[in-house]
Amino acid sequence: MQTLLSQKFTAYVGIDWADIKHDVCLQVAGETRRHFSVIDHTPQSIDRWAKSLFERYGAPIAIALELNKGPLVAALQKYEFFCLFPINPSTLAKHRKTFIGSGAKDDPTDAQWALELLLTYPLRFPQLMPQSPAMRVLASLTEHRRALVNERVRMGNRLICTLKQYYPLALELFSDHDTVMFCDFLMCWPTLDHIQRSRQSAFLKFFNEHNARRSQLNQARWEIISKAIPLTQDPGVIRPSQLYATALASQLKGLLAIIKDFDREIEETANTLADYPIFKALPGAGQHLAPRLMVAFGEQRDRFNDASAMQRYAGIAPVTQRSGKKKLVYWRYQCSTFLRQTFVEWAAHSITQSTWAEAYYRQQRAKGCSYQATLRGLAFKWIRIVYRCWKTSTVYDEKAYLQALIRRGSTLIEIPMEEASG
Repeated sequence: MQTLLSQKFTAYVGIDWADIKHDVCLQVAGETRRHFSVIDHTPQSIDRWAKSLFERYGAPIAIALELNKGPLVAALQKYEFFCLFPINPSTLAKHRKTFIGSGAKDDPTDAQWALELLLTYPLRFPQLMPQSPAMRVLASLTEHRRALVNERVRMGNRLICTLKQYYPLALELFSDHDTVMFCDFLMCWPTLDHIQRSRQSAFLKFFNEHNARRSQLNQARWEIISKAIPLTQDPGVIRPSQLYATALASQLKGLLAIIKDFDREIEETANTLADYPIFKALPGAGQHLAPRLMVAFGEQRDRFNDASAMQRYAGIAPVTQRSGKKKLVYWRYQCSTFLRQTFVEWAAHSITQSTWAEAYYRQQRAKGCSYQATLRGLAFKWIRIVYRCWKTSTVYDEKAYLQALIRRGSTLIEIPMEEASG
């Protein structure tokens, strides 16, 4: 992992970014004078500015900025003579507040504060080293997919809430309310009156076309429909709700199709990366979480010095604060929510797929730990295991790990050695 001290730069730049323009503070190597300027957020302006710096000062040039991804980072990474050093926005804000008690803030001075932090504490800010194009594509795909899944949940909840107001029978007929079949049903029969006026043959044909051919279940559904009475007959409720439910069902169906497209793209991209077998073999990771776990660790083996660094980066390790005889352990807020969510979700899935994970879960719950605290503790343990697999490029072996637990006399496993060895 490269830092500012490991290289010699011809110039140092601090940037305060914005949507329309970026404030720049520049200091030439060996000088103390600082120069301020503004560049527009357009490809042409950024290109002219970058090339002019290279013509005047040569390479390499160190740039301190408040983000590690986004349009400005993508634009600057095109130039090989730039070395980017991200600085956490909260770090910059606290540094500014230390010297400006009034809380005054200005973009040019923020660029200067970023530059000053980089020059004063060079070991604190490692250089941004981009992953391979395939890994960056996978990282964006997994984040966008998760956003789409969140939107699917929100849209599904709105649809359920709407149906409860005028058409609760539709919810009773289906156990899953976020499927293409459920959406098609609502678009075909958006009210109780529509479904009760339809023929049984058309009703059964619908389920056959959607590969739901359980005749007894479909017959029971039809009997429920025949005996159903409307929740309300008020046209002021039914007609607006019908239009809204149909619109939501149409949007939800489209969203489900898009998520499937993302799943295919993620699987194809993940299979091109050499480390994918390591994460695909993890218990409970599956098609959706294995790519996310691989993105979390990345490709650069020197990215984390040890497993604890990864635990802190993922937000799984708690924060400990000591002062005299006082000790506080609390939730880590400065981390990626998406990253922490990845490990916690995987820990939950691993309980039914890993012997020792299930034993740990039961032990912690028996001690009175909450469900979420237990999952975070399990994720904490898993990260140490996966970190070792990742560093050594070794696929996780459940039987080998169980044997190691038995040799250490761990309370997590209480099976004979011959059973663990298969």
